[in-house]
Formats: sequence, C-alpha cells, structure tokens
Amino acid sequence: MLNKKPSSLSTIISLVVVAALVGATAWLLLNRQFVLDQISVWDYHPSASVVTIEERSGLGGKGLFYFYASHPEVDSAADFNINCQRREAKSAILGCYNNKNIYIYNVSNAQLDGIEEVTAAHEMLHAVWDRMSNKDKASVGALLEAQYARINDPALKERMAYYDRTEPGEHDNELHSIIGTEVALISPELEKYYSQYFSNRSKVTALHTAYNSVFTQLSQESDALFAELGALSTKIDKDKAQYQSDATKLSSDIAAFNQKANDGGFTSTTDFNNQRAALIARSSALDSERTTINAEIKTYNDKNAQYQALIVQSEALNKSIDSSVAPAPSL
Repeated sequence: MLNKKPSSLSTIISLVVVAALVGATAWLLLNRQFVLDQISVWDYHPSASVVTIEERSGLGGKGLFYFYASHPEVDSAADFNINCQRREAKSAILGCYNNKNIYIYNVSNAQLDGIEEVTAAHEMLHAVWDRMSNKDKASVGALLEAQYARINDPALKERMAYYDRTEPGEHDNELHSIIGTEVALISPELEKYYSQYFSNRSKVTALHTAYNSVFTQLSQESDALFAELGALSTKIDKDKAQYQSDATKLSSDIAAFNQKANDGGFTSTTDFNNQRAALIARSSALDSERTTINAEIKTYNDKNAQYQALIVQSEALNKSIDSSVAPAPSL
C-alpha cells in the first residue's frame, strides 16, 4: 500500500496538469483574437504622429487597445494609395481598415486640423465592429439605427447612400464609426457603450465640428452667392430688356418729333417746347436706367469674383484630402 501512494499522487498531478492544459487550450481557442491582439499591441511601437493622434482624439480603454492592435500608420499619398483603395473615382478617402490594419492619410492642410484624429478614431471603431459577435452587432445596431432616425441631416443620408452603394451590408458598421466620432449628442445608452473606447469622446466630436465647419461655411457662402447671382442675373436681363424696349420707343418718338418739326406740324412754340422737354426727360430717365443696369452688372461681377474665389478655396480643400492629387515628389 505504501508503494501505491506516490503513484496516486503522480496520477492526480498529471490529471491536474492535463486539465490545466485543456482549460488553457480551450481558453486560447475561445479568445484567439484577443490573444493575437494582445501580442500585436506588445509588438507595436507608435510613431510620434500616432501618439499625437491618441492624445488629441480622446481614445482610451479598449479603444486604445484596438487602435494599437491595428498597427495604425499615418501615410504619405504614395503609401496610402497602396494600402487603401477608393471605391468610387470621385470619392476621396481619408483612411481605411484593411486586413486588420489601420491606415490614415497624412493631411497637411492646417485648415483641417483634427481630420486625422477623427479618421483614426473612425477606423478604430471599424476594428471594434470587426471583433463583435453577431449578437452584440444586433443590439448595438438597433441603438445606432434609432439614433440615425433622429438625425435630420441630408449630407449624412447622402453619405450613407454612398456606403450602401459601395459596401453593401455594412450600413450599421459605418454608422457605428460615424456616430461615435462625429455626433456630439447621442442617447445615454450609446454614450455608455462608446465610453468603453474613449476616455473623452467629446474631444473627437469637437475636432470633427471644427474642421467640418470649414467645409460647411464655404458651402453655405457659395450657395448663398450662387442664389444671389441667379436672382441678380434675372433682374439684369429683365432691366436690359426693358431698357432696350424703352430706348427703341424713344428713338422712334424722337424721329417722329423731328419729322413733325421739319414738316411744320407744331401749332405753337409752347407745344414744340413741351413735347421736346418730355423727350428730354425720357432720355434722362433712360440714362438713369443705364447707370442702374451698369451698377447691377458691376455688383454681379464683384459677387461672381467672390463666388469663383470660394470655388477655388473649396477645390483646394478637397484636393488637400485627396491622395490621388498629392504634389509630385521632388528631388
């Protein structure tokens, strides 16, 4: 009996070790992605630009973990275009989540300060969505759809139509990133959900509001000027037509007056002077009309110059976020 005790103890230890190994193996299988993410985070060394993005965007907790697990890069145009492919020729992209990596286009335009941070947070949330279970996607998706229904923004609807066109089935995935980084006021349920990924979500939404206001202001100013130009053009055309009609009629009446004078048709000097004075008054009124029209034309030209300047500014902004029109490399 004494000889069997060590054998029993050895068996028990072996069983415990086997159970531990089985348990560890099962845990690894069930948490494979987390393990891979953790290894990826340990292996990642952020650049100075990525550290700045982290600090300014309000990332924190799980958000920072998944951000680093995705090995984010801030790329020049050449590298960015290799890593991120646009889905429509006319639609520039600022970042992408590709093969579990995050790529961000380096936008150097100072007017658009914060655009890289918002893009980075947007792509981080794609990484989160990629790792969510179908059950979690359904529950969070319901909250997102309810929030989307409360947002009355034609630009967002147009944007979502683009995503529905180019990324079928990813509607809630895109809403997850857009609402989380661009919409300041959301439901308490969504705010609590996003708090897992941000230490201060208001930082990223404030950055979005700031740079987006540049586009919004330009758009509003150009739309207002365009409307003014349309109304002014219509008025000028109407005034010119009236002026031409009045001028033609006056010319005809002056010719008739001169013919009548030559034919001795006036019965008195008073009658002659009265009709002549009336023609002179009409001529003066026409001169005033011409002066007014010329002033309207000048106003139109001035406003058109302002409008064209806004168009140039808008094009410059759009080019600054379009990696396909980046400056050519220099020697």
